[in-house]
Amino acid sequence: MRKKVVLAIACCAVLVLVAGIALSAESVKYAIHYPAGYRTWAHVKSMVIQQGHPLYETFGGIHHIYANSKALEAMKTGALYPDGSILVFDLLEAKTENNAVTEGPRKMLYVMQKSAIKFAVTGGWGFGGFKDDSKDRSDIDPRTACFACHEERKQNDFVFTNYR
Repeated sequence: MRKKVVLAIACCAVLVLVAGIALSAESVKYAIHYPAGYRTWAHVKSMVIQQGHPLYETFGGIHHIYANSKALEAMKTGALYPDGSILVFDLLEAKTENNAVTEGPRKMLYVMQKSAIKFAVTGGWGFGGFKDDSKDRSDIDPRTACFACHEERKQNDFVFTNYR
């Protein structure tokens, strides 16, 4: 009897381990990669969110939005974004000194990547974030932290930024 209990526990442990590896592999499969060279892409928008704005706690600071060539073309024409489109939201601390607002340290680098099949559950967009000035991924949940807000922009392919 004792051998059966030990065997059952061992089998459960193996199943938990295999499930954990499978979930880990799944998260890597859908992971957004750091967008190397994004600062050479088209800079399409800047803005500052100051204290008092409803999104200040999460997004307060200086925003710079960059688009790769695929995203830029769709943005210019008003077409749906094709697979391979990447948008970067570079969030920096805003420092005010001598009646001027300047960039402080990076708070977060947010990335949207279009792949209609890979990210079907979030409107074809994958979302990711990188902490500070590092390439360390943040632990944001793309469905609740990102897509929940972007969902209201369905008519604009889930993107807030427009070309001007």
